[in-house]
Amino acid sequence: MTQQHESSTAVLRKNKKVLVASLTGSAIEWFDYFLYGTAAALVFNKIFFPMVDPVIGLILSYLSFSLTFFIRPIGGVIFAHIGDRIGRKKTLVLNPVADGGGGNRHDWAVADL
Repeated sequence: MTQQHESSTAVLRKNKKVLVASLTGSAIEWFDYFLYGTAAALVFNKIFFPMVDPVIGLILSYLSFSLTFFIRPIGGVIFAHIGDRIGRKKTLVLNPVADGGGGNRHDWAVADL
């Protein structure tokens, strides 16, 4: 039996696709962190903690922001396991569907504004 090796241009093309996909995913993730951090600093203390001192509300909103640095790795471990079971592509589709399917009632967030 003979093995067929991919040409070097095919390998470079594949590596370029992986690089672009990884860069895009990382950029979106860190943009998400930036938006959430900005909202935590400017908005969350007024919306979610209106009855406490503004400084305490700001600290509490930053604490809620810091939870994402602990929760996301746990989600990564869980979804890596799911990806090993059912496939990475299906898991990649499942993740945003699960995020968006968490609920479509957003009126609770703006009820008292």
